[in-house]
Amino acid sequence: MARLDKILLERNPDFSRSRIEGLIKGGFVKVNSVVAEKAGMKVEETDVIEMEIPPPVPAIPEPEAIPLDVVYEDEDMIVVNKAPGMVVHPAPGHFTGTLVNALLHHCPDLSGIGGVARPGVVHRLDQDTSGLIVVAKTQKAMENLVKAFASHKHIEKTYLAVCHARPRLDAGRIENLIGRHPVDRKRMAIVQRNGKVAITNWKVLSSLAQSREKGYSLIECKIETGRTHQIRVHMASLGTPVIGDKQYGKSALDKRLACVPARQMLHAWKLSLWHPTQSRQMTFEASIPDDMIIY
Repeated sequence: MARLDKILLERNPDFSRSRIEGLIKGGFVKVNSVVAEKAGMKVEETDVIEMEIPPPVPAIPEPEAIPLDVVYEDEDMIVVNKAPGMVVHPAPGHFTGTLVNALLHHCPDLSGIGGVARPGVVHRLDQDTSGLIVVAKTQKAMENLVKAFASHKHIEKTYLAVCHARPRLDAGRIENLIGRHPVDRKRMAIVQRNGKVAITNWKVLSSLAQSREKGYSLIECKIETGRTHQIRVHMASLGTPVIGDKQYGKSALDKRLACVPARQMLHAWKLSLWHPTQSRQMTFEASIPDDMIIY
């Protein structure tokens, strides 16, 4: 038996060890048709190993004249109400039309802040999640905002989620570990180990659920951590998945709705943070998009 990463390095001498590890972590390597979990996993000579090489991402995104809903802007940062369907930064399959492309046109001096591939990007939202996102416009603001979001100090993020059914309680707190799904590496899951602490405080704001199993509810989610797909995973764990969520939701229930959703009904509603250079707390709110109002 031998380590998976060692075998891949022997078969791909032009690749660095970090490149191999990145492909494994990204879910691009399979052993016997199952996505590999760790670079150090042991494999047999008879095991079938498959490795997919994703297309390269352009090193420097290009500015594009895409309209932005700017909630706030000064010389240090800009807060945008991101439209649903917009990808935050270029990635395989989405090289253009991203928030970064739009920001580079809106803020010509943004290029290079925090890196050329994701200039100014402090935190992200899923493609289909709408709402508030803050972008740094100076290197100092970038460094301070990154530290704040990493420590969650003076940061409060509140989301609105339209979910199927109704939770058993009117409010609650979820605290557990979230990590990569053991089989499907593109999904996240609640795990017992090898995950990161995820905390969501939720409250039912209104409900049109005839019972806990039927109808839908508007749920406020205040998160103390920012794990990938955190709210979507947590709402699904309550038995109230986000409407329109193709990964963690229930498409059969979506199809029964009068208005079948085109995307997940999740919105980054409010954001409170400490200004990166002016030593003052600021709070922003993004108007609820029309496609969520109809529920």
